[in-house]
Amino acid sequence: MTDQLDDPQVYLPDLFATHARFYPSKEAVVCGPVRRTWGDFDANISRVANALVADGIGKGDKVAVLMGNSVEMLEALFGVVRAGACVAPLSGLLTGDQLKGLIDDCDAVAAFVSAEFRERVEPLRDALPKVRSDGWISAGFEGAGWRPFDAYIADRPTTQPPVRYALSDDFNIIYSSGTTGLPKGIVQTHRARLHWAFSNAVEMGFGSDSRALTTTALYSNGTWLMMLPILFAGGTLVAMPSFEPAEFLATVARERITHTFMVPAQYLMVLDRPELETTDLSSLKTVLSAGSPLRRDVKRRIIERLSPGLYELYGYSEGFASLLKPHQHAEKFDTVGTPVLGFEVRILDDAGVEQPRGTPGEIAGYGAGIMKEYYKRPEQTAELIWRDERGRSFIRSGDVGVIDEDGFLSILDRKKDMIISGGFNVFPTDVEAVVGQHEEVGDVTVIGVPHEKWGESCLALVIPAAGRTPDPAAIRDWANERLAKHQRLTAVELREDFPRNALGKVLKRLLRDPYWAEAD
Repeated sequence: MTDQLDDPQVYLPDLFATHARFYPSKEAVVCGPVRRTWGDFDANISRVANALVADGIGKGDKVAVLMGNSVEMLEALFGVVRAGACVAPLSGLLTGDQLKGLIDDCDAVAAFVSAEFRERVEPLRDALPKVRSDGWISAGFEGAGWRPFDAYIADRPTTQPPVRYALSDDFNIIYSSGTTGLPKGIVQTHRARLHWAFSNAVEMGFGSDSRALTTTALYSNGTWLMMLPILFAGGTLVAMPSFEPAEFLATVARERITHTFMVPAQYLMVLDRPELETTDLSSLKTVLSAGSPLRRDVKRRIIERLSPGLYELYGYSEGFASLLKPHQHAEKFDTVGTPVLGFEVRILDDAGVEQPRGTPGEIAGYGAGIMKEYYKRPEQTAELIWRDERGRSFIRSGDVGVIDEDGFLSILDRKKDMIISGGFNVFPTDVEAVVGQHEEVGDVTVIGVPHEKWGESCLALVIPAAGRTPDPAAIRDWANERLAKHQRLTAVELREDFPRNALGKVLKRLLRDPYWAEAD
């Protein structure tokens, strides 16, 4: 009816346009040598959006983005969303065949591709009929069958296209980091992404004067812990083209960074840099760790040597997060805090019965940030759902945790990573915390391997500390003196690196499989 008021909502594409309208000359994004003001950044987002709309691409359509970290990638990501379509950013770690599977799985009708993806993607185009013949847009290169990015958006209007959004509209599809088979596409709506932006902005103190540094790939969901809140607040996003620990320190000092996010493996590399002693880090207010648990010794070193403003986040892309804040370290050092603003948490047993505080079980989360679904996987989506007494749909995590008497959450381990030795449950993180204290250990991961008597036992895989050549047997004996009987190591093996996903989480299944295949 014409005499009724609209139902106004805040949407990220509209909010970015507001920042550009009032602060056009303020820096919005920086990546390498490229710097973009809010006015220019928003104008390019609209150019991308209007180009897509002119091609008939909008609501209901999916657009893949296969690009390395760059300002242009950000403009493509948000241009797709401003057009009303759903963006699917894909990993640069994948093979050509894997990329083909995901482009097909997400039903992309167009794809933005940068030069580093060209060799993998070009041979696939004929085998991807869902992508329109004119839907291949190239950034940083030209070739037959490609529409150059600059030409594609040239002369397009810099105003927002006449697109209206709904909170339930699909914003993006993020693919989980599966180690076998096809990863699952996690569909997040405008509602979920808006919650992700404002909840983290409030919790971690992002403001319009903040300058946030991203160190991980822009396609990765964890990177968006920095990207969305800083852009929501109208601050400045500085994205590293690729991570290098010395350059990280130099960038923090040069750009006067206030907020940053790294995974534990990156923190370890930075803590080992000699430049750390002489770099001015006084601008840092918030340093966030997520992706995998922080060992206690590493946590202490971060607080002492990098910044006391350490936040530790536990979460999963399907939709839950908790946060331990700097002022809580003194009393709750070994926890991952309480749910992020707008989330709730429950602990469940194997039968789905809610457990009281102090009793371990599977973590399940609920809140405005939960996903809509696994794309085209209704059965796998249904498997995650647990409903509370009010009928609300919580998402099960597959992680084991416990809530203490004050409501603070501690992570014990992944259910699938738990080791059962002689009938006793062994949480690898407990063992890793002990082994990691050895002075010759740089990083460690513990897996379960076959054992004739106990069924399985603990094997520690160790990356030596810088400049050290440790004796594996000596580390094993040292650790076993400090571990409970059922936790003791059967052996220690040295490694140069671990297989990891985009956020540095160790892919333990890839490490375990050879031992079990040999036993079979």
